[in-house]
Amino acid sequence: MALSPTTISDFLFPAPARRSAAAIFIWWEARRLHFNLLVGGAGTFSLCVIAALHWLPPQRQPFPLEILPGALVFGVAANVFYLLGPSAECVLARIWGRKLLPAGPVLFRMGLTFSLGLALLPSMVAALDWGFRLLRWLF
Repeated sequence: MALSPTTISDFLFPAPARRSAAAIFIWWEARRLHFNLLVGGAGTFSLCVIAALHWLPPQRQPFPLEILPGALVFGVAANVFYLLGPSAECVLARIWGRKLLPAGPVLFRMGLTFSLGLALLPSMVAALDWGFRLLRWLF
């Protein structure tokens, strides 16, 4: 089953998978491309913000190329940690069975939110750094 969300609501609040390990992993894998596009886009945005803020005066600085390998490691790690979602959902379904509502949609939203925040964190740190550089230059 291919994922084709028509609205943000369909994407963030999808119907859960059936209660089998195979169905749970298929449900999660159908969302991986969208997860990667969103988190990768947020990471690319962060790199662009960092480059722009390093270029702005005062005290222009060259773009810190040493962060690029870290960005690549982050992308790989995000995909490795993505596997925790279906794994956790399978464990929860195995332990509590039908007594527990399907956890996939909630786990997906929590993981996506955390990953987006983590991908955007460097841009916020760079903005603070530029703000402090500006204040030191002004005063």
